[in-house]
Amino acid sequence: MHKRALLLAATAAALLAITSACTGGGSAPAEQDALSPTDPSKVTGEVTVLTHRTDLVQDGTMKKYADEFKKTYPNVTIKYDAITDYEGEVKIRMNTENYGDVLMIPAAIQRNDYPKFFASLGGAADLSAKYRFTSNTTVNDKVYGLAGFGGVNGFIYNKEVWAAAGVTKWPTSSEEFLAALAAIKAKGASVPFYTNYKDGWPLSQLGGALGAISCDPKARDKLAAKESPWKAGSDLRAIDTLLFNIVKNQLIESDPATTNWEDSKGLLATGKIATMGLGSWSIVQMQDAAKKAGKDPSIIGYMPFPALPGGKPCAVLGPDYAYAVNIHSKVKPAARAFIDFMTDKSGFAESNQSVAVLKSAPMPAALKPFSEAGVQLIELTQEKAGEVDKIDKLSEIGALSTHDYRQKLVDIARGAAPGDLNGYLDELGKKWVAAVP
Repeated sequence: MHKRALLLAATAAALLAITSACTGGGSAPAEQDALSPTDPSKVTGEVTVLTHRTDLVQDGTMKKYADEFKKTYPNVTIKYDAITDYEGEVKIRMNTENYGDVLMIPAAIQRNDYPKFFASLGGAADLSAKYRFTSNTTVNDKVYGLAGFGGVNGFIYNKEVWAAAGVTKWPTSSEEFLAALAAIKAKGASVPFYTNYKDGWPLSQLGGALGAISCDPKARDKLAAKESPWKAGSDLRAIDTLLFNIVKNQLIESDPATTNWEDSKGLLATGKIATMGLGSWSIVQMQDAAKKAGKDPSIIGYMPFPALPGGKPCAVLGPDYAYAVNIHSKVKPAARAFIDFMTDKSGFAESNQSVAVLKSAPMPAALKPFSEAGVQLIELTQEKAGEVDKIDKLSEIGALSTHDYRQKLVDIARGAAPGDLNGYLDELGKKWVAAVP
């Protein structure tokens, strides 16, 4: 899925241009809408879809969706452009007008800049009545993206490995979680926690627990206050402290610089890895890896962050990448028709054991253990999303959009970089506060 490549020094000039384009430095055409077409027979054109799901393009899955779509829209052809380093490459393309017709909104694009790059999909009032997560892509009462699906935050794990270490119940505190990983390490057969440090992006997945530890729907909006997000008792401090201690206690892979995302799926499925911090979107991928390895997919488990706010676990229900229409696209009706198909009729969310964006759809079977355990699901408010995104950018931390600062945290914890936990988190906090207006 999302993979990151190191950019050579020769691309420095290009990156300067990217920064201008992705933060509103460039000009944009007058806003144009991409509304749902009503007559399929009149919709024509070739739609280029940029996607991070290289795996599903390679195995032919995405072609099946395109073929099914064509039954309703016979005059439209879908062409996929699968990108390995999706975030890095698409940012570069967005310095031009050539970034496909349909794309998943890159995390680096600030919310307030959506109208400069994407066509409006309609009014917030209408779309929010039908779809989940529209507040995440709304600017000035217009929606600029529809999530492909949603999920919750937590940890994916191999049930057999955990049970063999004597752990059969979900940990309810960071201390219990660390003790469980230590018990797995003592068995000597599995890496207790796999960071996926080299690919990097999985480290940003841990940030999905923001709001879960406090069970506070306003946790993200509160980051706009002039105080450190890493202050004592905060969600981010709990998340990053747990990661630091996992690494410091040598409960991770022996050499983080050599991790491999694609390989990690099979390693977890076969018990060579016990645990990873990923969103629930990963469940079906790990189950598929188990099947390929001749294992029962039911060995794949999923647990919430180890905390009991209010006496029971909590998890944030949030969106994956959101589909958007390039504002420069010449085939906007066809592009919007494809988005409507993927969100409303394709069954993509269901097949991926994910939360459908349609509010009328039921919760997936993969989250049944959460329901049985009484895990409270919350959605984060987005009232100050623009302010928080701006602070995150000005602080140059990327707490909500990148994994870089957590890679450094891992380096400090394993002794590959100078510093200590409290000093580093305090440093981040000061940079954040300095960026708050």
